[in-house]
Amino acid sequence: MSIKCLVIDDDPFIWQHFKDLFEDHVTGVEILGFALSGREGINKIEHLQPELVFLDVQMADMTGFEMLEQMDIINFQVIFVTAHSDYAIKAIRFNALDYLVKPIVPEELKQAIERYKKNADSQVNHGHVEQALINLKAKKVEDQTLILPAQGEEIHLVLKDIIKIEGERNYSYIHLANKSKKLSSKTLAWFEDILSDKGFFRCHRSFLVNGLFVNKMNNDVFILADGSRVPISRRKKSEAKNWYGKTTTTQ
Repeated sequence: MSIKCLVIDDDPFIWQHFKDLFEDHVTGVEILGFALSGREGINKIEHLQPELVFLDVQMADMTGFEMLEQMDIINFQVIFVTAHSDYAIKAIRFNALDYLVKPIVPEELKQAIERYKKNADSQVNHGHVEQALINLKAKKVEDQTLILPAQGEEIHLVLKDIIKIEGERNYSYIHLANKSKKLSSKTLAWFEDILSDKGFFRCHRSFLVNGLFVNKMNNDVFILADGSRVPISRRKKSEAKNWYGKTTTTQ
């Protein structure tokens, strides 16, 4: 059976681009229609009942997330579509959601469809979308929840529970306030990319610290709330001093 799709994007050229891509490169997909705005998208979703929605992050009348907030039920999977916006991509990756970057290339579209097929019978995407909406409503950044894949399951971590993240080659250990730690297949660079604007600082090639738990800066180390001492690299010392100063004034 064909996957029933809806494309929601305020750029009419994207419509034709999607149509051409599906006709020339992807099989087993039926485009139910297109919508030029978030409001039209809501109406078409309710009327056409798609299984998969390609949703533009930034539209003239509302963002893709704002559109989803207005829906009573999200019973479809979502693949976000975005121009190259670091902020949008960070938000999507933070919430473990799938996305495509414009201009869309055939191979990336095919891979996105394959990922959809893999999760089509699960509630994974629905849960991630709902968590993303909760995160966007969070009054404090530290109350947001990070979703991570881990050995066939998922880890949900509230940012205020993470003391530090320690990198070890292509893996990372997440040290938590309850003295436990979680292993992630994500690199420390990945965590730095999505957490650097959420109160975290990479002070060393092997460590990312959460400002909520930094009690003191002592020359070349941070002393954390759990008593651990995290080294500060020489090249990061000046930046670390500035970051620590800002952190202590905002707490």
